[in-house]
Amino acid sequence: MPETTHTLNFRKSSYSGPTTQDCVEVADLPGGAAVRDSQHPDEGHITFPADEWRAFQNLITRR
Repeated sequence: MPETTHTLNFRKSSYSGPTTQDCVEVADLPGGAAVRDSQHPDEGHITFPADEWRAFQNLITRR
């Protein structure tokens, strides 16, 4: 997935608890999602195409 050129609006993952420091943040992209470490947001993010992001979400919800 190519890098996006617009500003990303990251939000804390719903799987990150309110008291934990180990959090990830997610931003919606037109064709997928971007994920970054909330403790190190300036170190960049990784992107996932929509089909891979859906597969990941399906895997997590089966837990």
